[in-house]
Amino acid sequence: MFLKWLPTWLCLVLLLMATGAPAGADWERFFAEADRLGEPAGDPPARAVYRGEEQIGLLFETNDVAPIPAYSGEPVNMLVALDMTGMIVGVRVLEHSEPIMLVGIPEQRLVDFANQYLTRTIKDRVRVGISPRQREGYQYVDAVSGATVTVVVMGEGIMRSARRIALAHGLVDPAALAVREPASVREDVFEPATWNELLEAGAVGRLDLTRGEVDEAFIGTEAEGRETAPPGAEDETFIDFHAAYLNAPTAGRNLLGDAHYERVMDRLELDEHAILLMASGRYSFKGSGFVRGGIFDRIQLMQGDRAIQFRDTDLIRAPSIAAEGAPHFIERDIFVVRAEHGFDPGRPWEVELLVRRQVGALDSAFVNFPLMYTPPEAWFTYPDPPEPAIAVDEDRPLWVTVWEDRVIHIVVLGIGLTLLVFILMFQDVLARRPKLLLRIRHVFLIYTVVFIGWYALAQLSVVNIFTFTNSLGRDFKWDTFLMDPMMFILWTFVAATLLLWGRGVYCGWLCPFGAMQELINEVSRKLKVPQFEFPWAVHERLWAIKYMILLVLFAISLHSLSTAEVYAEVEPFKTAVTLRFQREWGFVLYAGILLAISVVNRKFFCRYMCPLGAGLAIPARIRLFDWLKRHKECGTPCQICANECEVQAVHPDGRINANECHYCLDCQVTYWNDRKCPPLIARRKRREKAASISAGRAKGGEYPVIRIEEQAASTAKN
Repeated sequence: MFLKWLPTWLCLVLLLMATGAPAGADWERFFAEADRLGEPAGDPPARAVYRGEEQIGLLFETNDVAPIPAYSGEPVNMLVALDMTGMIVGVRVLEHSEPIMLVGIPEQRLVDFANQYLTRTIKDRVRVGISPRQREGYQYVDAVSGATVTVVVMGEGIMRSARRIALAHGLVDPAALAVREPASVREDVFEPATWNELLEAGAVGRLDLTRGEVDEAFIGTEAEGRETAPPGAEDETFIDFHAAYLNAPTAGRNLLGDAHYERVMDRLELDEHAILLMASGRYSFKGSGFVRGGIFDRIQLMQGDRAIQFRDTDLIRAPSIAAEGAPHFIERDIFVVRAEHGFDPGRPWEVELLVRRQVGALDSAFVNFPLMYTPPEAWFTYPDPPEPAIAVDEDRPLWVTVWEDRVIHIVVLGIGLTLLVFILMFQDVLARRPKLLLRIRHVFLIYTVVFIGWYALAQLSVVNIFTFTNSLGRDFKWDTFLMDPMMFILWTFVAATLLLWGRGVYCGWLCPFGAMQELINEVSRKLKVPQFEFPWAVHERLWAIKYMILLVLFAISLHSLSTAEVYAEVEPFKTAVTLRFQREWGFVLYAGILLAISVVNRKFFCRYMCPLGAGLAIPARIRLFDWLKRHKECGTPCQICANECEVQAVHPDGRINANECHYCLDCQVTYWNDRKCPPLIARRKRREKAASISAGRAKGGEYPVIRIEEQAASTAKN
């Protein structure tokens, strides 16, 4: 009775692990100051979060907004929290049907992945870090090994649904989501100009504050009436503040002079910018409280909703202003805007000047005064107008982006598969050169383990077969399978080779776990470790085990794919390849035992237990060609291939069982070896005898006499 209900209990436990606590408990954790949660409203729906009467955020489920199918064909439902600026402040997975996540990968890995989206905004372009060549303008987050498709879909679901909610509920203007490429400075544009001409052209921005204007700004604050100007001093200069963008030659060369301009530009890295700030008056924009290693707290650069603060490492001392007619400034400094800030010099920006007045021993009141700067358009080259990011997300299939990010992986896999096709097409040529074939095979097996397995994580599994067959009975979509380009390409290749060569191409050349076993066995044979083989009668019956395992798993998958994934742990692929042995000790021990058996028995798991191999053998029965050649003497009486086949795929009668063959081509090496294959040995002997007789006739000498007994003895010896 317990065994009958075991799958159901396992599913229930795993479902509880996946879903966790109720969603309603999270809004207080996401919004620490919140005291009330509204009802779902809007299209798409979201729940407003309040602090008193003030709305401070939104809470929504991704399945209500952007339900993107994951590897299982079902979307991953997540609870996402947005503040009123469009920043993500909370993410939690509510429900998923991903088999790969239910067993083998700790749930905490999924939590850690989702937490990488905290503090991201709806304007950010975020990609899961599956690409060795990161594209400019994107922010990358770490993936989860073995669950790439799942987390890519999760990340896209978070960002896409957050943008739609922000738009639908009025958090941002649609134009604000446009992805803008920064303008570039035209180095060829330069005009000599005086100070006044620079002011008139807008090359220098200005903020002129009097003491009276500053006093008025503090009216209504706690600092009202404090530190005010004495009567008659209201019109005195508080600060005469100027700013200029130096990278543009018209501004930089005129203000600094050619020599200083060149020195400043030489100090800048790619995509860095220099801002010149100048001031006179009684107020310092740097302040006297600044210390080395700190931040200049009286100024910050603003562009859009992005604030940029400067540290001491961003400061360059400025020379005297070189432009004709320039006034004398008490303060003049150059500040570097670093590349990571994404500053666009062709768009308007401002410098906020913070003025602080003390209202107590520890408390202060602050007022910000903006210095507006609009750069002359003639200085820049502007890219084409951008398209809204949300339109790009909706119109462009997600799998296209994934394929673009994995171009290098795809190319390397394509090269490997192309090489394998040449090996298979010209197998007769290679079989006549056994040493070359052996070297090629060993190198390819290492490539399979390291690149296909551990690096690209493209280990196929019987679960992939179940996922495909289950999708045929539901809403089948190619997009789901295209999400993982490595698996898609490999499965396409395997499908083609099943029709042409049979299952042995994948099992013998492209399976990472199978390659591990074979390489281990090769080393053990080199070390003269004794090998153990089952008698043929036992071996032939052990073949059936993997087919029985396949049938049981397939029956379970019809009821629940997630449960089938649990029992598919009979395959050690996830432990040894996908997770690289970084797993609970029981799974590692199981995989280790199977690999240890390979020391004395070649590919034990593949021959007797692998449900994937059994699944591939069934459609392989309709293969179109028999590429493996045989002599009529094979099996009767010759047994050399049957005795030497290391996976025992050759029957005693000489037939090759294509359902069990791993296509190592060892039998073809023997087939072409006229020093080992008896039919070829006999033919070689006849050729040598005929050549010897012909040579004797040519010399006019005696014919050599070869006794029948000597020929038979020689043949037996060979």
